[in-house]
Amino acid sequence: MTSALPAEVARARIGTTATFGLAGALCAVWTVRIPALTDKLHLSPASVGTTVLVWGITALIAMQLTQRAVARLGSRRTLLFTAPASALLSAGIGIAPTYAWLLVAAALFGTAFGALDIGMNAQVAVLERRSGRHLMNGAHAGWSMGSVFGGGLGALSAYLHLTFAQTLVGMAMVGLPVALALLPTYVADPPQSPPQRGRPPQVPAVIYLIGAVTCAAFVIEGSVADWSGLYLRDELGAREAVAALAYPCFEAAMIVGRVFGDRVRRRITARTMLTGAGVAAAAAFVVVVVAPHWWVALLGFFLVGLAICTVVPLTFSIAGALDSTGAAIAKAGAMGYGGMLVGPVAIGYLANVTSLRVGLLVSVALALVTAVLGRVAGSVETRVPAESNASRSPVL
Repeated sequence: MTSALPAEVARARIGTTATFGLAGALCAVWTVRIPALTDKLHLSPASVGTTVLVWGITALIAMQLTQRAVARLGSRRTLLFTAPASALLSAGIGIAPTYAWLLVAAALFGTAFGALDIGMNAQVAVLERRSGRHLMNGAHAGWSMGSVFGGGLGALSAYLHLTFAQTLVGMAMVGLPVALALLPTYVADPPQSPPQRGRPPQVPAVIYLIGAVTCAAFVIEGSVADWSGLYLRDELGAREAVAALAYPCFEAAMIVGRVFGDRVRRRITARTMLTGAGVAAAAAFVVVVVAPHWWVALLGFFLVGLAICTVVPLTFSIAGALDSTGAAIAKAGAMGYGGMLVGPVAIGYLANVTSLRVGLLVSVALALVTAVLGRVAGSVETRVPAESNASRSPVL
């Protein structure tokens, strides 16, 4: 029986997991109300995809800048600004009166959120190095819990006929005090030596392979987040309040997998987990695209979440152990969000000329890519020194 986590690390683990939850809730609320947003501003699937593209591009830019901030200031100082800013700026998406203003609001929120994402993943990597334990899956379970909470609020707001603006502003009013309350929980990590002027931080070459797996997984997650509601409503005839349950259902499955993901990782290799996740996700998405009724597709989205849930935490954990400056996580995260922004946009434009049912077939193909590349990327785990002590440590 191993000793408990040090008090400072245990507190930071709770706070960081809650930060993941806050981030998940902020994204889920507006994601599940996308049908209401399309009605409010009369948007086509392509316009929705463009909005996601703007959000993703600004998040990517912020990630690249944040890797330098983490190296110079540490993840704790990065989170002190980005957590409250993300909660506050999410309201802008709700109150945007026109499509042009929606793009501006998406850019501002994307900037804050991209920086928050790197900061909170870097903080967990710090905790893993200090404790010698696998903690990343548990932290990402916080994201899924927050997504279920936020998605549930979004579905409730649709049932109560609240407007898109009322829903988003209400979530921001809840999220900002939560973000402020979490700030004292983060551990201070010493800044790294800054890179030479004009030279970006160097990362191991294998991080690009890890990033490719992250990218494929993010496209799959993004396709569910952005299109599941419209798919159930427009393709399968579900009511909006029912369609809004697709993403929370997906994230509920992610909770189950991520809560137990660190335990499973101690018993089987990352390579096996990544390969199995890809194959299972492909099979689950087939259920979604051939579903004759909305409830079958809802079950399919649940199975997709259960299958794909551990991929991103695994890749981020390996990346964080490979490099302590945050540059590796930033690179993997940038490649992942690159997929998240390009993938849903591609699905949106494909849906414009065919249907969402056809567009979602992209995710089936990418799940198989995850299985293939995961066999190689997962083998990197054996070369990560920090993980040797984690293999026998309980995390829950």
